[in-house]
Formats: sequence, C-alpha cells, structure tokens
Amino acid sequence: MRTHTLTKKEIELLVEQKVLELLGDPDNGLQLKEDFKKKISKRLKKLSDTVPHSEVMKKYASS
Repeated sequence: MRTHTLTKKEIELLVEQKVLELLGDPDNGLQLKEDFKKKISKRLKKLSDTVPHSEVMKKYASS
C-alpha cells in the first residue's frame, strides 16, 4: 500500500482500525442498563427542544 496516495480521511480510518486492533474496543461486551434504555426511548419520542441559532444570538449575544 502506498500511503502517499491516500487521502487524509483514509489515513485516519487506517489509524483508527489499527488502534482498535491493538487495544480492542473498550465497550465490547458492555450492556446498557434498563433505566438508561427507558430514558433514551423517552427522549427519542419527545419533540426536540432545539432553539434556532438566531434566538440564541438575540438572547445571549453581547451588544
């Protein structure tokens, strides 16, 4: 493999794959707790409480 022909993204992917290969996935085998699953499910069903950028700027931007 010739590294000088790889894009930055391809190099990042190769490095990430090698790190996972060497160190392993720290989350491998872990299970989510039921209360956490319920909280996530509830949050996903709830309508988003996002605020448009323009509103944030009106409220918090210094004049």
